[in-house]
Amino acid sequence: MEETSHDSRDPESSFIPATINHSPLLNGESYSCYSPCPKLITPASVTASSLSEETESTPCVLGVDEAGRGPVLGPMVYSAFYLPKDSEKSLLTEEHSFDDSKVLTPEVRKNLMQAICSPDHPLHDTCGWAVKVLSAKDISAGMLRPGLGVYNLNAQAMDATIEIIRGVVEQKHISVKEVYIDTIGNPATYQQKLERIFPTLKITVAKKADSLYPCVSAASVVAKVTRDIALEVCYEAVLQARDPESAGSVEGWGSGYPSDSKCVGWLRRDMDSLFGWGNECRFSWGTAKEMIEGRDAAKVDWPSEENEEAGLSEFLLGPGPNTSSRKQNDLSSWYGSKIGVSF
Repeated sequence: MEETSHDSRDPESSFIPATINHSPLLNGESYSCYSPCPKLITPASVTASSLSEETESTPCVLGVDEAGRGPVLGPMVYSAFYLPKDSEKSLLTEEHSFDDSKVLTPEVRKNLMQAICSPDHPLHDTCGWAVKVLSAKDISAGMLRPGLGVYNLNAQAMDATIEIIRGVVEQKHISVKEVYIDTIGNPATYQQKLERIFPTLKITVAKKADSLYPCVSAASVVAKVTRDIALEVCYEAVLQARDPESAGSVEGWGSGYPSDSKCVGWLRRDMDSLFGWGNECRFSWGTAKEMIEGRDAAKVDWPSEENEEAGLSEFLLGPGPNTSSRKQNDLSSWYGSKIGVSF
């Protein structure tokens, strides 16, 4: 797996694609976004509403791939990429040399992404995309949520895939005929689940789909560039939050993968003994867990609920059923009450 370092932004590579939304990204929120319908694709909605002339919607092929499944830092990005079926091979492989993003250099990936986003480029008028950015914060919250059952990474990935396919087909009204997806786990099982949800689509789930199908290769480029730049944006925000005098001496956090010694070193140096890290870190990852539970982390003793004087649940919810009365001035009597209510 290729690991891209994110120590500082190159002034000459300041390209920010439309897939980057700074506000939710820096607030640790997941988000999705969609490109406008390309000019050379006729959506199904136009066909249905056209009374003056008969217009057929453009049959399209759609690929799905992800970037950032394994890192401890930054978001995981799912991307869908679609274009007219009869243009897929000629446009993506013969003219623009799309391939699995892992075998392309960062510069080539960036140039392809810029082409997709440039209004004066043929790719912009022919191809569309959809992106789901799953924040590190939301990934960890799902995997660590108490009492509701673990929302594991495979389930989150499946939901992201379903969301962006549905958005392209139902919200953008693109006439998708075929869908190709790089697999999560067993291809047959994954494909069967999606076929039940989208019975009218011809769906193919395969291992190494990003090197087999051009539309998946293009989706992998969109996902990878979005993930890389999102990580750079997060890193810049971390530096800006520091003391300006010390920011310049801070080493980068590398690729964000646990296998990257620079990433692990940054996690150790930047960890707050009580709060750990910010929205950029996946607290559910073993690398982060081990550091939080290590000797350098602060130890917190929570009050036992069996302690009637200090129980947290009693503090928030008031006396239990065995208590004869509730004092009007305890926390439970005003917590969440309407404005203006007095006690």
